[in-house]
Amino acid sequence: MWWGVGAALVANLLYSVGFVVEKRALGKLPALSAGRPLRVVLVLLTSPLWIVGALALAAGFAAQLVVYRALPIAAAQGIFVSGLVLLLLLSSTVLGEESTGRERYALGGVLVALLMVVASVREGEDTVGSGAPWMLVLLVCVPALAAGVWLYVRVESRAHNRHRVPTSGIGYGVAVGLLYGVSSLAVKGTSSRLTTTDLGEAARSLFGSPYPYLLLFTAVAGLVMSQTALQRCRASLIVPVCTTVTCLFTAVLGTLAFGESLPDDPLLLALRVAGTLLALTVLLAMPRHDPPPAAAPS
Repeated sequence: MWWGVGAALVANLLYSVGFVVEKRALGKLPALSAGRPLRVVLVLLTSPLWIVGALALAAGFAAQLVVYRALPIAAAQGIFVSGLVLLLLLSSTVLGEESTGRERYALGGVLVALLMVVASVREGEDTVGSGAPWMLVLLVCVPALAAGVWLYVRVESRAHNRHRVPTSGIGYGVAVGLLYGVSSLAVKGTSSRLTTTDLGEAARSLFGSPYPYLLLFTAVAGLVMSQTALQRCRASLIVPVCTTVTCLFTAVLGTLAFGESLPDDPLLLALRVAGTLLALTVLLAMPRHDPPPAAAPS
């Protein structure tokens, strides 16, 4: 179990560094548009700094594969959320981003929710799911993908309305979080298929499942959507929202899909449920728009 915790902390470090480096690179690139995905990819590949950030995220993805072999889904998501602390420190020191008081309280609430979820995990009592019926996985993932794309398009259309208050990025974060939630379930499913040293058998098992195809779609769509949103919004806001949605989606639906039982102890069960509800409540209470810029003195 503890080597899984170590891998999760390494993944947190890699993801936080990757997002901050990408955000730094995006500030020097021309404006991106999700409506032109090929141009987005071509522009991103012209930036060596962005490629460094992308490689850090890819390494975090590899560490995530290790995590899902060792930890229950709910426990893994609770540890992943802890990476928000490092992300906020990096975004403040490297990017110079400042959060509002309301956002800091909200993120503090998310961390309290994290501690509640982690406290509900007991080694030897939680089971690590080894697989899920692929029809059930599709039943969970396809509506989430559709909802994420629909929400992103809706937020994009509103963002181009010059008369609206500037968006804070909450909608972008929720939309991308749904895609990454599906990706996280696909990573979990992929790890459950790579249980043999026979490469041919492992490949047949993997490509006979929906997981590689879900990963391919979420990788391409998530790349275009996340980078466009990250260029327009503060990393210190959009990434925590995205992470919270991803973790809640994966912990709740992944636990059910992969047959990982909830705690039998009433206190541990209450901690896990209350932590999940607290994170959802905090997410819904976060401001939807950035405050208007202060008027210049005449």
